[in-house]
Amino acid sequence: MGKKVIPRIRFHEFENTWTKSKLGELYEVYSGNTPSRSDSRNYQNGEIPWIKTTDLNNSLICSNEEKISVYGATKLKLLPENSVLIAMYGGFNQIGRTGLLAYPATINQALAALMPVNEINPNFLLNFLNFKKESWRNVAASSRKDPNITKNDVEKFIISFPSLEEQSAIGSLFCTLDDLLASYKDNLTNYQSLKVAMLSKMFPKAGQTVPEIRLDGFEGEWEKTTLEKSTDRVKSYSLSRDVETNQDTGLKYIHYGDIHLGKVSMIDDGNSIPYIKSDTKMNEFLQQGDLIFADASEDYKGIAEVAVIAITLSEKIVAGLHTIAVRPYSIFDSIFLYYMFKTQTFRKYGYKVGTGMKVFGISPSNLMKYEFLYPDKKEQQAIVSYFLNLDNLISAHQEKISQLETLKKKLLQYMFL
Repeated sequence: MGKKVIPRIRFHEFENTWTKSKLGELYEVYSGNTPSRSDSRNYQNGEIPWIKTTDLNNSLICSNEEKISVYGATKLKLLPENSVLIAMYGGFNQIGRTGLLAYPATINQALAALMPVNEINPNFLLNFLNFKKESWRNVAASSRKDPNITKNDVEKFIISFPSLEEQSAIGSLFCTLDDLLASYKDNLTNYQSLKVAMLSKMFPKAGQTVPEIRLDGFEGEWEKTTLEKSTDRVKSYSLSRDVETNQDTGLKYIHYGDIHLGKVSMIDDGNSIPYIKSDTKMNEFLQQGDLIFADASEDYKGIAEVAVIAITLSEKIVAGLHTIAVRPYSIFDSIFLYYMFKTQTFRKYGYKVGTGMKVFGISPSNLMKYEFLYPDKKEQQAIVSYFLNLDNLISAHQEKISQLETLKKKLLQYMFL
């Protein structure tokens, strides 16, 4: 045992100093193995969980990808519940990832296991190791060309810990945070899945004239048109990144890369849009309701990704490099069209008419030929309200997750040594 220390923040009822020790002085460190894939007996009728690096989630492991048979597990140790796992291989993105077993399991050779001991609370250990994850990079960087850590590195790793009672209090706090995060993430996933489903069901599929699901009070077939017949083109300028400036010139532009990166989507302020040099000559500017498509993408899934100007703009903004901008006629709600262009029906059209191998694109003529169905404006606006409410729920959950993750990061910094 070595030098004793204390953290910056702690529960007020605890005053004793913390103790430092090597993990190897507290734990027997175990690493597993991979049963031979060539022997089918190792995996047939698998019933014993077998954990790999990709199963680690820096939290409680409640499920994993693979199971091995009783035969395959004969040369492996069945680790008890509450064992803490550490990734030793897999490059810098994987090394130091952790997991806490919620059930007995075996592991492969890329993981080190610390089985429960009386001196250390498992949840405390898990969060201590999460706090120290970046420390493994220094150890791994000196190991070899393909960075990893070893069982010996884990054994020599220093842990700082207080009394078991204080460990339990700290572990419980982070369990609560993790439970909150898991709940918000589950809800976020559910809302995102609902949005995908409703985009599919609230707009007519190919060959149909009404949607599968319709809001109350609306009936009748939707009208058919094309983008060419329902919008006017707005000029785009071939402006690359070298025109950007940090100065407030009062002139901004939308680059196709910003659409793909999600920096611009439903534009309700100009904060995410970069300024361009004031000597750039422009005479046609975007306005509220305009739709801007990215006509090029490094991924075919991004063909004709769309953004919309949702507000009256206080600054002059133009459509920049690799964009196609259109201004819908007044019978259309532009936000309705924005959501329509997020459906798989439109995405499939983009895949069909898109061109290119390494860089994928869509021509203005092919985009303007796109044929779609639309209801009267009142129903369009009702559909918009539905999806805006859903997006607000998604955004609120994303913000809460971000806040909780920030809080957890701060507490890790201040409650551990």
